[in-house]
Amino acid sequence: MVCNIYVMKRTTVFIDEALLRRARGYARRQGKSFAQAVREALAEYVARQQGTAGRLPSITGAFASGRSDIAERHEELLWRNPHS
Repeated sequence: MVCNIYVMKRTTVFIDEALLRRARGYARRQGKSFAQAVREALAEYVARQQGTAGRLPSITGAFASGRSDIAERHEELLWRNPHS
């Protein structure tokens, strides 16, 4: 039998008053505790950031250089000094 037990740690986060009011209002409207709303928002933010890590920019492959040897010369092109 697998038991999903986890321990929560108390922490302090400094938030300006306007954001704190908005976050508390959001939590109240959602019927959640403030702490639950903050945990969910932080978890979603971190997951979104991890989901984009390692991705290529959205413009990758959108332009044509007119050259056919880019793949073969990528090391030379990436690491050369552009000012020499």
